[in-house]
Amino acid sequence: MATLAAPSPRASWLRAKYGIFGLIGLMLLYVLRHNESFLVHPDDPVWQHYRLVWWYLLPHGIAGACALLLGPMQFSDRLRQRYAKLHRIIGRIYVGGVLFAAPLGFFMQFYEERMGETRSFSIAAGVDAALWMTTTAIAFSFIRRGNVQQHRRWMTRSFAVAIVFLEVRMIAGVTGWERLGSHAVETIVWSCLAFSLLFADLALDWQQFRQRRLPAKAHAAAG
Repeated sequence: MATLAAPSPRASWLRAKYGIFGLIGLMLLYVLRHNESFLVHPDDPVWQHYRLVWWYLLPHGIAGACALLLGPMQFSDRLRQRYAKLHRIIGRIYVGGVLFAAPLGFFMQFYEERMGETRSFSIAAGVDAALWMTTTAIAFSFIRRGNVQQHRRWMTRSFAVAIVFLEVRMIAGVTGWERLGSHAVETIVWSCLAFSLLFADLALDWQQFRQRRLPAKAHAAAG
């Protein structure tokens, strides 16, 4: 009797991966429209707020944008297999973007204490920066040693921390908490940071679980 072929673990993982990156793309579009639209409107009053930190904001924004936009390319198996040199170049740009954007982000948040921001918000920004740099540095260290599996795991964690930038702004905007002040936004920052590594490990372990489960189901159906 004919049986239906079970979907391959790779196909299942690809669907999940594209779904995750599709969601990240939607978050990026939302943040660009809701939070960063002032970049193309020179008369926007937000510029007055950023005027004092402009020379830090520009390199921070460019470096952070490079990390956010190039990060997903590091998870492309096709790019890694066919264009290994390009994969390495993109990886180095990502690492450089992180090591540049993260401390500048913390510095700007600390500087804004002069404009009324709380010290606790600066600490949250510092923890975010430290977590992002640490996970990225560990990922880079593993690939330098040739340990591809651990490199991919830590890159996943690094990018999970990177998208906290998008998650905080989207949650604050959609829920309206951004209008409640810095303490509400700070709560979102801590929550997203707390769950970032957990979600990264869940994604990694779910992939392994599917790889083991699908062959077992195919074997049971064939029997």
